[in-house]
Amino acid sequence: MLRILSWNIRQGGGTRLLKICQKLVDSKAEILVLSEFRNNASGHAIRNNLLKAGYKHQYVGAAKTDENTAAIFSKIPANFQHYPGSDPSYHHNVISASYEAFVVYGMYLPHKKKHVLFDLLIQQAQREKPAIMVGDFNTGKNFIDQKGNSFWYTDKLKTLEEKGMCDAFRYLHNELSEFSWFSHLGNGYRYDHSYAHKSLLAVIKECYYLHEWREEKLSDHSPMMLVLG
Repeated sequence: MLRILSWNIRQGGGTRLLKICQKLVDSKAEILVLSEFRNNASGHAIRNNLLKAGYKHQYVGAAKTDENTAAIFSKIPANFQHYPGSDPSYHHNVISASYEAFVVYGMYLPHKKKHVLFDLLIQQAQREKPAIMVGDFNTGKNFIDQKGNSFWYTDKLKTLEEKGMCDAFRYLHNELSEFSWFSHLGNGYRYDHSYAHKSLLAVIKECYYLHEWREEKLSDHSPMMLVLG
């Protein structure tokens, strides 16, 4: 089995970072993708802790210390890449790790802000090597991934699916109502996703959220585990 865990750790983790690191290590995931990672003291501490735990292959978006970005930590060797021309303002928000059988794209897509990062994802979905795209998309399907219809970029999700990408959670669970983030009013939203190319569907074994990590207030987002086998 190969496990890919993705998690928005909320503004770099701050004072929660040691508990966050322990949870990540205990998950036994071979690949970790963190959203809202920051290149500050907390970020360096996370990198050092995960390095000691065997995540020797690391890559982080080239963001300023006070900006949110994405990070990939892997126990398996990979060829990493960033996309400096992907968006004028958010060029550091999507990175990737290429393995023998597929490419993992880790992301933190801005919430309700104009960006063209979905155009990059749509382009990458059509490459020869199958794609797995995980992280905080900050959108979803209206009336399914939230009760209302306030999501931006739902048309881009549809295009992504037309290009061969499949929502792994929906593939296994259909229209199960489950949310990865809640507002202060208690409204739920499924912002965090794992998309896999249709050629990989046969090896998708599990896709689920670890809500207890959010309930323990380690972050305001629930992490997501994608299991391939």
